[in-house]
Amino acid sequence: MESTSHNEMIDITSNIQRVVDEEDLQQGLVIIYVPHTTAGLTINEGADPHVQRDIIQALKGLVPAHGDYHHLEGNSDAHIKASLLGSSLTVLVKNQKLVLGTWQHIFFYEGDGPRTRKVLVETVSHQEV
Repeated sequence: MESTSHNEMIDITSNIQRVVDEEDLQQGLVIIYVPHTTAGLTINEGADPHVQRDIIQALKGLVPAHGDYHHLEGNSDAHIKASLLGSSLTVLVKNQKLVLGTWQHIFFYEGDGPRTRKVLVETVSHQEV
């Protein structure tokens, strides 16, 4: 995945649904993981792009880019923001569809871009007996 901005939220819902389809996962779980310390994942409203902008602005307000940080790379704010969001999500799958609320989408958060990033996805099947 390629991020294009320093701080960005990228809707990856269709990418995750594609994995469910390719795996023919009827019932189970999808575990989504980001192996990066300055990126994260979240589920939130996907209908209005202003929500993503508002989340980014709120994170910038909570954790300013320049603070009394000691990390030598100068990206401590991105590390903190990623920690607040988290590096993994688990989403239920039922009838080969992600179980999300009406407005919910899955977002990758970039805190130190632009960069090339990985999003790892693991499926777990659940069989009813």
